[in-house]
Amino acid sequence: MLQAPTKEKQFEYRKEEGQNPYIGFMSFQHFRGEKLYSDIVVKPENKLTETERVECYPVSADAEENGREEGWYPDNSVAYIRVLWKEFEPERGVYNYKFVQNILDTAKSHKQTLIFRLMPHSTRACDDVPEWLKELIPCPQRPPMKRIKDSPTDPLFMELFLEAIRKLGERFDADPWFDAIDISLPGAWGEGHLLELYPDDLLTTIVDTYAQAFPSTQLLAQVSRTHLIEYAKKYTNVGWRGDGLGHPPHTSDIYPEKVAKVPDQWKVAPVSFESYWWMCEWQRKGWNIDSVIDKTLEWHISSFNPKSLPIPYEWKDKCEYWISRMGYHYTLDSVAYPERGARGDLLSIKLSVENIGSAPCYKPLPLMLRLSGEVGCFDFEQTCDIRAWLPGKHTEMLRISVSEDIPVGEYDLEIGIISPHSDIVYLATNAERHGGFYRVGKISIE
Repeated sequence: MLQAPTKEKQFEYRKEEGQNPYIGFMSFQHFRGEKLYSDIVVKPENKLTETERVECYPVSADAEENGREEGWYPDNSVAYIRVLWKEFEPERGVYNYKFVQNILDTAKSHKQTLIFRLMPHSTRACDDVPEWLKELIPCPQRPPMKRIKDSPTDPLFMELFLEAIRKLGERFDADPWFDAIDISLPGAWGEGHLLELYPDDLLTTIVDTYAQAFPSTQLLAQVSRTHLIEYAKKYTNVGWRGDGLGHPPHTSDIYPEKVAKVPDQWKVAPVSFESYWWMCEWQRKGWNIDSVIDKTLEWHISSFNPKSLPIPYEWKDKCEYWISRMGYHYTLDSVAYPERGARGDLLSIKLSVENIGSAPCYKPLPLMLRLSGEVGCFDFEQTCDIRAWLPGKHTEMLRISVSEDIPVGEYDLEIGIISPHSDIVYLATNAERHGGFYRVGKISIE
């Protein structure tokens, strides 16, 4: 049977009804919908120690959590959790897999994917390297009310830390709820303090270890070390993360120089940022949030860690706009389809979409067509790869092979993107939503 003439339907933009997976603001050291940590005012005379209680997971029980009464915070589909080495390896060669599994299970129960960092230590004595390591090598002292970021320089320090990374990868690389693993370097929080004290071959060994331990998991590396991002390409496409977002020198000087060295990495791997201080403190300091939003969208941001402290109510609209462009956001332009078909036909559907976000989706999520009628639903997975949908307009030719077991009748033609981590991938469209799909037309099977 010849395919019937096609009908083309146009659609308009409408903001997504909910938060999509893998993108947007993240929860930090806690999970979706939980209480927020209370706002904190920076006191320079305290050597910037005010947030130490919420820097490591699990967070201190005495951390105040009145943030939702003090400001606003958006929904989030990604949890960023960073834990201390000593929590994972409390005794040499003894690994607390249950501790990490519990974090993964909690993220899954909140329908969040997990970005995870195993840190060698923080800046406080109570958040230091494992006690057993101190018996083997000299380790820096961490006096009260001081931010001592130094790591041990003895080669055994990183040798043993990287062994813990290997063990972490052996157990958890295949877990689908790991969104990404953040590569730790020497220094507090694994952020590369005094990296010049360590030989170059150690830094490449760090990348080797992570790439070999996590061949199935997305890796993130600090944009301050672009040579390591380039080196990692021998294994995989590593995403990058920027610390210190919001701080004017970072926005105007530090980031532009670094991003220029990896200008196209965003096309194949995600970009993530972490806040310098937190957003109420940005406001108190008079920092320009509009400049931050503009620059990060220009740098193709997918996710942002604002430290899970309240956001000023006055900035809610600005942040909602930011989120509406952060990562991937797909609007339907038009769908052209035949209004009639018969069993045995191969129906052609022309889909025109636009990614109005700042980045693609980096997960190979299947695009599905569905015929939905009173007698049932019939799904047809398409071969197109949505990871190729960079910001801009895209056209795809889709197919429905009408098999002999599809009953004659009237069907709604529906389109959807399927994620194993979310009930739905929302589209920014005025098309009618039907569960996890959107109705875009009607086809009669004769």
